[in-house]
Amino acid sequence: MFKIVSKKILNPTVIQMEIYAPLVAKKAEAGQFIILRVNADGERIPLTIAGYDREKGLVKIIFQVVGSTTELLKHKEVGEYIEDFVGPLGNMTDTSNIKNAIVIGGGVGCAIALPLAKKLKQTGINTQSIIGFRSKDLVILEEDFKQNSNSLIVMTDDGTYGEKGNVCLPLEKILSSEQKVDKIFAIGPLVMMKYVVQTANKYNIPCIVSMNPIMIDGTGMCGCCRLSVGGKMKFACVDGPDFDGYEVDFDEMIQRNKIYGEFERKAHEEACNLFKKEVR
Repeated sequence: MFKIVSKKILNPTVIQMEIYAPLVAKKAEAGQFIILRVNADGERIPLTIAGYDREKGLVKIIFQVVGSTTELLKHKEVGEYIEDFVGPLGNMTDTSNIKNAIVIGGGVGCAIALPLAKKLKQTGINTQSIIGFRSKDLVILEEDFKQNSNSLIVMTDDGTYGEKGNVCLPLEKILSSEQKVDKIFAIGPLVMMKYVVQTANKYNIPCIVSMNPIMIDGTGMCGCCRLSVGGKMKFACVDGPDFDGYEVDFDEMIQRNKIYGEFERKAHEEACNLFKKEVR
């Protein structure tokens, strides 16, 4: 079992934890993920590695409470344990042959974008970060991005913090200014990544996206995380999670993800009701 060493509430629905998992921390790299189970009879869910400390054997995860498993995990406290914590899985993000990069994170996707920005900046790559949220109360990791980027732009849809609008607005401004950009990395909601790719395409800038579909085993055997890339079927767990954004069929992925929305909502409600009964 794996001990929870720290816990931090980042916003009303997003929580950060550090897990003591020295074997995972030893090999973890930006872009990879883990699969965990909260308890012995729980479901398996993938979470991207949001950070790691090899010396202390700690792995940082950041998750949004949307389903039953994340609701169960939310109620775990420091000093308690989770059943399984397997990884690192997937391929690390390729940061070779880049001098100037733009990292774009949307919502909880910023948890995935942060270790990438950190890696880029630490290797001497000029890193511009753009992070976007619906409103001020949902902003997370701003100070971390400031420390791990050469420049940072914060966007909110409603303009309650930072600049008003979506992440494509500052991206368009940067690209149209003819600044040198070798590659764009976009991590967040599917719709956001779709439009980032469309914006990048106008300027012929390579754009990498991180895909996080439904996943069970993380080894390519279940087939749940399949997606269409370049007209071929790929598995996010073993072929990704990073893919060339120009080749991803976003419309297909958006449609597939809608299938599980109602099930996820009901599972979350059942988990919430379970904790309410325990409190009584």
